[in-house]
Amino acid sequence: MSFEAWAAFTAASALLLLIPGPTVLLVVSYALGQGWRTALPMAVGVALGDFTAMTLSMLGLGALLATSATLFTVLKWVGALYLVYLGVKLWRAGGALQATPRQDATSAARMLGHAWLVTALNPKSITFFVAFLPAFLDPAADFLTQMAVFEATFLVLAFANAFGYALIASRARAFVANPRSIAIVNRTGGGLLVGAGVATVAFAGSKS
Repeated sequence: MSFEAWAAFTAASALLLLIPGPTVLLVVSYALGQGWRTALPMAVGVALGDFTAMTLSMLGLGALLATSATLFTVLKWVGALYLVYLGVKLWRAGGALQATPRQDATSAARMLGHAWLVTALNPKSITFFVAFLPAFLDPAADFLTQMAVFEATFLVLAFANAFGYALIASRARAFVANPRSIAIVNRTGGGLLVGAGVATVAFAGSKS
């Protein structure tokens, strides 16, 4: 695995994690209702959930790589184009961030478990990883090494993203509740994501 592949994966993953989905909305909901104390257990739960979904996806991709190089190449292109689709979707989302504060007192362990379940059991998570990861995998390199590096990288980013969302939501509630602010964030992220998708298409094409 080349440094360029890892750098492209890291950049694309960081942008993708910023997209407000079910996991982010859950983190923000707890943070709005119960403050900064939710940051650590929610971030750990999200990281564990992504570890579960990503491991299952990677094992499936490893089996696919061993049986059908052609289908694996197709998935690489699908994953690259998927980034462009997500970027356009994020741009069009505008100021939408529907998060209802969770006021009921919840233990750290329960918050962690809730975050893990929402992240790991969301069917979109595994679908996302199956479509996204092949664009960065090198069929000629050792699969388990790539799996370990990509998972470790993504989990660090996922933890930092969830932790950051929780802190921002707990300390800047007016910002999170302002549709105009969220629209600026979404459109900036959407534009960057489309750019990452185009770069990934080129990267996937050069490795085909």
